[in-house]
Amino acid sequence: MSTKTGHQFNFPPDFFWGTSTAFAQVETASAHSWRGTKALDGAIFERTTDHEKHRLEDADLISRFGTIYRCSVDWARLQTQAFAEFDQEVIREYQELFDKLESIGMQLMFVFHHFAHPIWFEEKGAFSNEDNLPAFLDYAEKCIRYFGKYVGYWNTFNEPNVYALNAYVLGNFPPKKKGKLWVANRALRNMGRAHDILFHLIRQKSDAPIGISLNTASFKGTNLLGNLVAAYVRRWFIHRAAWTFDQVDFWGLSYYAHVLFNPFPIDAISQKDFLEKNQLPHDDMWIYRPEGLAEILEDFHEQFRKPIIITENGLCTSDQEKRISAIKDYLEVCHAAIEKGIDLKGYIHWSTLDNFEWHLGPSYRFGLVEVNFDTMERKMTKAGEFYEKITRENGFPS
Repeated sequence: MSTKTGHQFNFPPDFFWGTSTAFAQVETASAHSWRGTKALDGAIFERTTDHEKHRLEDADLISRFGTIYRCSVDWARLQTQAFAEFDQEVIREYQELFDKLESIGMQLMFVFHHFAHPIWFEEKGAFSNEDNLPAFLDYAEKCIRYFGKYVGYWNTFNEPNVYALNAYVLGNFPPKKKGKLWVANRALRNMGRAHDILFHLIRQKSDAPIGISLNTASFKGTNLLGNLVAAYVRRWFIHRAAWTFDQVDFWGLSYYAHVLFNPFPIDAISQKDFLEKNQLPHDDMWIYRPEGLAEILEDFHEQFRKPIIITENGLCTSDQEKRISAIKDYLEVCHAAIEKGIDLKGYIHWSTLDNFEWHLGPSYRFGLVEVNFDTMERKMTKAGEFYEKITRENGFPS
């Protein structure tokens, strides 16, 4: 059990900490589906943070944040066409990083799919086409072969609900289809099928726990119609998606946002003036409501009775004091959940370092480590030092 002694929140002895990145957001774009995309802030998805040139330096930073590093690898560089052998040089490049992390006591939470995949896979319809699943599973099987020895936890899909919604309904992610809910549903089903097969492929080679990362949020309407939309989105985005991937050893949950509907969604990207006029706390993307994470944790605990890991959580801001405050708020929620008997195993912060925030661009910052995008210099932030201390002491002051 967790404990609160004096002015300190203490977590269970076996609770673990870490940080997370996605390969596409930190490595220079290869022949993958996001390459060349123009982001909201005007940046072109090409050069990100030069992680491939700074891997060992970045490993030293990663190792300051707990014992788990959640990451993915570039499928497009590893496999230039369906069913091809992996590029040996690229394998060695990743293994060098993973060897370094292993030597300093870190394990991976390995993510097979984090939004980006080869252009050749996208051109065939990606996960909207069931015929593509064997190619994905071939890639996954080779990842198990070459990287499995480093893995403490497996994460088959990162936020498949976010991917399906943005790729085929909102049109923010490649292939930027809009209003095609039936295609989003088909993609979700196909990812669910791939997950189930991959679950058994992994289990034949590894005893490490297997799960997904499901994006969650708090949804509420500002009027009657808004309440109806919020209820529908909650059912589709969280519950329908969850039941598609219910064959898991653990639930990986990410949480960032409280979303109001009027009936259209209200966020800080396009309606910041509204939020400030109504005195709604927010970061640079969403309304801020840590209490929503408590509700999500209780919901998943009641429904599934399986271990839970926070696989992503953070704040989109350049204000490090706000980030520190948010870390405290969210970890108080996690501590209280454990006190209530929820089997919360670990917390993985998003993100290790500033990166290219998908369709929004690099000006939207989440990093514990600040990146100067002109020089690619890395700088530990005050929030990073604060989180490092938490991971070292397995707790934090109240």
